[in-house]
Amino acid sequence: MYAGLWRILPGPWPVKLLILLVLLAAVLYALFWHVFPWIAGMIIPDEATVGMAQVVRGAALL
Repeated sequence: MYAGLWRILPGPWPVKLLILLVLLAAVLYALFWHVFPWIAGMIIPDEATVGMAQVVRGAALL
């Protein structure tokens, strides 16, 4: 997949590298400023069970 992406980008390798870095920065920006806050609104932190013991069918799970 990465080789195919590298082949379709125009220019010599420094230009390709710059384009890929800009695309990576755009994806990270979209994730941190749009996707992650949207998902955080759907997560209920009071229902998390990490680190708490649960009893299921008589067996304690840690």
